[in-house]
Amino acid sequence: MGKDRVASEGASAIAAARRLHRLILDGAASLFPGYFALVMATGVVSIACQLLGMRPLALALVAVNWVAYPALWALTLLRALRFRELLLRDISDHQRAPGFFTIVAGTCVLGTQNVVVAGAVGLATALWWLGLGLWFAVMYAFFTAVTVRVRKPTLARGINGAWLIAAVSTQSVVVLRGVIDGSAAPPVVIQFQVIAMFMIGCMLYLAIIPLIFYRLTFVPLSREDFSPPYWINMGAVAITALAGSILILRGGTWTMVTPLLPFLKGFTFFFWAVASWWIPFLFALMIWRYVWMKDRFIYEPAVWGMVFPLGMYTTSTYQFDRAMGYGFLDPIPEVLVFVALTAWLLGMAGLLRRIGRSVLGRSG
Repeated sequence: MGKDRVASEGASAIAAARRLHRLILDGAASLFPGYFALVMATGVVSIACQLLGMRPLALALVAVNWVAYPALWALTLLRALRFRELLLRDISDHQRAPGFFTIVAGTCVLGTQNVVVAGAVGLATALWWLGLGLWFAVMYAFFTAVTVRVRKPTLARGINGAWLIAAVSTQSVVVLRGVIDGSAAPPVVIQFQVIAMFMIGCMLYLAIIPLIFYRLTFVPLSREDFSPPYWINMGAVAITALAGSILILRGGTWTMVTPLLPFLKGFTFFFWAVASWWIPFLFALMIWRYVWMKDRFIYEPAVWGMVFPLGMYTTSTYQFDRAMGYGFLDPIPEVLVFVALTAWLLGMAGLLRRIGRSVLGRSG
């Protein structure tokens, strides 16, 4: 009896290990390239909580991110080793390839989160160098791949709001360096590089958004086309306004920023105003899809591309108000932080439910 029981338990453990192995492999094979948006969303909501006096929540979200970030890297590396063809196909896919920019943005947002919430400047500096290297790799791999591709989709099928993560990733590098060197100026070369990347991020938004706006207003779209990635239309300008605000706040110590302050203030105001304009429009599109058209809301990885802009606009408005010296915009982030938190909780509930169903499905 004892031997049979031990053998049975051993067989069950082996079967469970095999199920887990298969589940991990399936997860790596089907991994959405933009899943690092989970880290982006968690990081920026954590930062917003810290700035608005909700430190316990901010710290809890730091812990969540240090589970999510290594796990996503492990799945990404496993995919590169075991499912290289799928990875290469995604890199040249106009719809899926922009998601790789979330690796850059997720790395830099995680660094910013660790500085703002935990004061881990050394760790954040290492993440900044990693993010900068990833930025060069992903930026030029993506634009080269989609440019030299022989068969290209139409504009209606090839572009969506996810393309703007190219601008988001660029500005995330700027923001992280700005918070790392908040008390003392970095070398002039780094100041120059950070300002140049801010301008590049602005260029990317201004180059891509006309194509997206044209698609929205002149190309017939189904209700499924109004998916969460379109919130990046707002998130990209919100993080640009945040990057500009951080540079303005560094104007007293960064010698290369000081002469540019009048320009930076005007440009930052422009981008914050554009981000604000997008919010009612995007909510109207959501109401049209889910209330008027009675579409069913289901969890998908791209949901984090909606949570991130809500948290980013909250943080951006908080810093913009201080950079410009207004003082009357505080009610906006004080309310929106709860909207962003609610969206994050709903997204996490959907993710955990999907993971649970996958595990139970495999075990069944």
